[in-house]
This record gives sequence, C-alpha cells and structure tokens, in this order.
Amino acid sequence: MKGYAMLKIGEAGWIEKPDPVCGPNDAILKPLAVAACTSDVHTLWEGAIGERHNMILGHECCAEVVSCGSEVHDFKPGDRVLVPAITPDWNSLAAQSGYAMHSGEMLGGWKFSNYKDGVMAELFHVNDADGNLAHLPKGMDPVTATMLSDMVPTGFHGAELCNIQYGDEVLVIGIGPVGLMAVAAAALGGASRIIVVGGKREVCTAAAKKYGATDFISYHDGDFADKTLELTNGRGVDRVIIAGGNGDTFISAIKALRPGGAIGNVNYLGSGDYIKLPRVEWGVGMGHKAINGGLMPGGRLRLEKLARLITYGRLDVTPLCTHVLEGWEALPQALQLMKDKPRDLIKAIVRLEGHRI
Repeated sequence: MKGYAMLKIGEAGWIEKPDPVCGPNDAILKPLAVAACTSDVHTLWEGAIGERHNMILGHECCAEVVSCGSEVHDFKPGDRVLVPAITPDWNSLAAQSGYAMHSGEMLGGWKFSNYKDGVMAELFHVNDADGNLAHLPKGMDPVTATMLSDMVPTGFHGAELCNIQYGDEVLVIGIGPVGLMAVAAAALGGASRIIVVGGKREVCTAAAKKYGATDFISYHDGDFADKTLELTNGRGVDRVIIAGGNGDTFISAIKALRPGGAIGNVNYLGSGDYIKLPRVEWGVGMGHKAINGGLMPGGRLRLEKLARLITYGRLDVTPLCTHVLEGWEALPQALQLMKDKPRDLIKAIVRLEGHRI
C-alpha cells in the first residue's frame, strides 16, 4: 500500500509499505476522508515526539471497513465507521482504572502517527475494533464525521477537565478548531459567560461567536490575564480551558483564575522542557487553583454520544471545515495549510472517497 509519511523531522513524502495485518480483535480500514492536524505539524516539523522514520501520518478520518478479525462482532466489511484519534487497549489495567487513553504507558492510547502508522494511507489498522469504532450515522457526511475523530472530543474534554458548572464564567485560550469545540462544550455545559483569547483570524472569531463566545481578547493586546481581570472587575474567571499557546501560557491562565477554580489543558505542548507557574498568583502553592491536563478519551461510547449531538442538531461542526480538498494528491497541501494557517483557515479536510492514489 501507499501512504503519506514522515520520513524524518522536517521531511515528508509518499512511501510504500506492506499492507497492515489484521489480528483477531482488530479491523483493517480504508479512509473516506482525512483531516490534517496541528499535532501533525508539531510532530513533522518540530519533532515534538522525537525522530520518526517512514511513519505514515494522520490520526483524523472517517473510514470504511475492509476486513475484520474473527473476534470482531459488531462490524463487517463495507461498514462505514467513525474512527477516534485515540484507540486504547480496553482490556488494559489503565482502562479498568478509568484512564484508557494511557493504556500500556502514558499517552499509550495515542497510537496513530505516534508509534504506529496513521490514517493517511490506502489501508490502516485499528486495534480492538468493537471497542474503538462506531457506525457512521445515517446521512452524516464523511467530512463532518472526520471532526469527531479529534477536534470535537478534544475540545469537549477541555470542558470536562475544568468541571464547568451552570453559570460559570469561562476563559478559553486559543480558538483554533479544538478551542472552538471547547467554546461549544462550555456553552452546552452551562457557562454563562465565555471569554475567548485568539489572534487576528476573523473566521475563527466569527465561529467562536456562533458557538457561544461573549467576549474577545486578542493575543496582540498585551497579557490576556490583565484583560480578563478587567472584564471581570478583578475577580477572574471560574474555569479556564487551554487549547493553544505554550508552556508560558499557564502563567497568565493562573493569574486569570479565581481561587477554587480549575484549568483544563488539552493543548499539545510541542516544544520546551518546562511549564512555568506564577508563585504568588498560584497562592504560593495554596490557592486551590487546580491544573488538569488530559489526552482526550477514545472509544466507541464517546464517539456515539458526540455523534448524537450532531445528529440531533445540538452541535454544528460545518464552520470548522473551511478547506475541503479532493483526492490523495491534496494531502501535502492540507498539511501545509495547517502549518501556514492562512487567515481564512480553520481546518483542512481531504475527501478521498472515489479517488485513487
């Protein structure tokens, strides 16, 4: 089979590899649509997870089942399915303890384009198919479905990590696709006021407003903590979701947070060795300002629940899909778009159904 791979840090290209082998609990799939992700940018150009040679990229897709193992009961060849970016081993001790995303090791559920070939290939492998796949809802477009791989579950996990309560004032840092889904999740979770921090891409600002943002702060107008405190009459916010920035972002996030509040980080920190915390604003270590960082949960149940939000009109992901490209030859362009981030971009998706390499 052919796939689009990270050849080494800073270099990608087409390669040929043997077809993946299906185990008794697994499935082999072919992608119908794939999305490029900023995580791919961190991995490929920044070397955020270290050197990788000839590793096929991609962890966001909607797919069709090609073959199944003998112990797979709920799927068959020809089924169109949702595929999560995180595919845990559901019989692991980590899964039994409630943290399946860390099965085997920390971040062990993140297999695609980490230590296993990803989805930007003619065929790809999914472990524990009954636990990790979900049937594509009738009438759902594969481009829409691709947003359920990572953008929706990661953004929503940010809201879960900071435990939003009804009426809370929430700060969302970063309004790329994950941040926008965090805004949507905060609104659905009962936030009264949603302050967002972003750049100058008007397409993102417009989408944030659609999803429920009430106030906007630009990265370019100074420390967003100062602006947040100004907007809240010095009180700060109840919850913070970090969906962008770097290790230093936590300094301002803690400054903007009230005592007793919580931070939910779902941002992939692609560089740097340490995260900085402001001693005084963190209550000299005793301010009851919680910091929770988490890899999104995977699994069939979560996919099915999030898909129902779209099916029943609670969530519209079409504003995310600003660049829908056609055909395998568009994969390098999609990755480059996510690296360059032109002003009209939120997410680049490539439709592969009906196309050949």
